[in-house]
Amino acid sequence: MENTIQEKEFQSKKTNLFIILSGIFLTNAILAEIIGVKIFSGELTLGWEPAGWTIFGDYILDFNLTAGAVIWPVVFVTTDIINEYYGKKGVRKISFVTAFFIAYIFFVIAGVTQLPPAPFWLDVNSPDAEGNPFNINYAFNIIFRQGLGIIIGSLTAFLLGQLIDVYVFQKLRKITGPKMIWLRATGSTLVSQFIDSFVVLGIAFYVFGNWSWAQVASVGIINYVYKFSVAILLTPLLYLGHYLIDQYLGKDIAEKMTKEASSDTSFL
Repeated sequence: MENTIQEKEFQSKKTNLFIILSGIFLTNAILAEIIGVKIFSGELTLGWEPAGWTIFGDYILDFNLTAGAVIWPVVFVTTDIINEYYGKKGVRKISFVTAFFIAYIFFVIAGVTQLPPAPFWLDVNSPDAEGNPFNINYAFNIIFRQGLGIIIGSLTAFLLGQLIDVYVFQKLRKITGPKMIWLRATGSTLVSQFIDSFVVLGIAFYVFGNWSWAQVASVGIINYVYKFSVAILLTPLLYLGHYLIDQYLGKDIAEKMTKEASSDTSFL
């Protein structure tokens, strides 16, 4: 009877934790995709002048980033935590669920942008605060509707990055054991986000767009440097997450889960 109660407690805590981590992962991944249409200046945000570097010929490079990159590191940290306690199966499960909902959201947005706007809605929102003519329906469509290339590139990069992240993470864990969390978290991010940063740009703006390889490489480098740098800075948050989860699960349950999670190191 006691063993049955302990097993039920184990399964309950395991399920509850996965729901919480999945909620954090899903929310931030989807939100990053939606707000990612805005490109902001890193230099102006800090009150600096744009860098204006010239690389790859005549292409001028500034520190311009997608707004989605601001919260994307939260996805990195959550991925590593899920990987630590639920292994490849856990990361793969939430990754495919997230990819499905991202595709669903883009499908719904594509549909609602085709709906004819109500005339009064156009009237009450024009002109803008400065008295300039403003078409809110056009603005709504431009902000929320993304091209097919961006959707395909984003989903491909997301899934590929997640699969590579979990594979590298578990391979490093095989070497380090339960210690050196920072090494496997940073190492997996270093590899997976390199792939992610260039795949999404290559598919969206080179294959389906009109960017040159120089532009893809330049913007990809900036995005990669930012993502990786922030991932390193968030390492203490990863340790905090581990501490809180171990306190919630208890030492025995936490060790049991991490041992089960590290047993499968295959790619697929």
